[in-house]
Amino acid sequence: MTAFFALATSLLWGLADFGGGVLTRRLPALTVVVVSQAIAAAVLGAIVVATGGWSEAGPRLWFAFAAGLAGPVALICFYKALALGPMGVVSPLGTLSVAVPVGVGLFLGERPGPVQAAGIAVAVTGVVLAGGPQLRGAPVQREAIVLTLIAALGFGTVFALIAEASTTVPGLFLALFVQRLVSVAVGGAALYGSVRRGAPAFPAPGFPWASLPALAFVGLADVAANGTYAVAAQHGPVTVAAVLASLYPVVTALAARGLLGERLRTLQAAGAGLALIGTLLLATG
Repeated sequence: MTAFFALATSLLWGLADFGGGVLTRRLPALTVVVVSQAIAAAVLGAIVVATGGWSEAGPRLWFAFAAGLAGPVALICFYKALALGPMGVVSPLGTLSVAVPVGVGLFLGERPGPVQAAGIAVAVTGVVLAGGPQLRGAPVQREAIVLTLIAALGFGTVFALIAEASTTVPGLFLALFVQRLVSVAVGGAALYGSVRRGAPAFPAPGFPWASLPALAFVGLADVAANGTYAVAAQHGPVTVAAVLASLYPVVTALAARGLLGERLRTLQAAGAGLALIGTLLLATG
């Protein structure tokens, strides 16, 4: 069950990142984050009311609140790092986020077996290579490295926090709802500040209504991924769930190849293969 839900997390996050990346070619990154998360919050609010999730309110919601603070900060830092580039360095560095939940799991006493340990090493190596690390060429700005490491820390923190935010299904819906409300508030404040400094929130014609379905997909896929990750972490070792969930860059790369015709470099294809081998070792270990 852990492997199934963690791999579902990778699929959902990978598709959400792909959709978000395509949308940011037409819209400001902050706008994509705020609008997509607001749509997800509205849907989650309706689910919480329908399932009676409010009865699950308790101290664990502070984990969701903290995840809501960390998530948009990480996204903003990551998008800015991608803008500074080169993406061939920034993207694989972002996968270091897996170190946070894996470290938490080890600290709490989890000890993967030899086969799973080998699977973790192979899968993480594959994910980094699948990101297409740029081994030579354009210089890397120190600011881009710092921002990427902050983003990786933020993403990893969300991994760890959301796994602790609830123990029941209605409680999980409530936790995700609280997380999204906080994310929208933080992202909205950042967007407001950006607009005050003169940056446009929308393209010249106004709100991009034609992009609304894609924005909804990004937001809902992201929140669904948080949910499946929480389930995966609750039903098995966090070390395994976190590594399998971190395979999302492979999904993004394959989606770009299939839908946009982007060619995978040999290094990326090899990385995708290693990631799959690591997944099999983790699932069977």
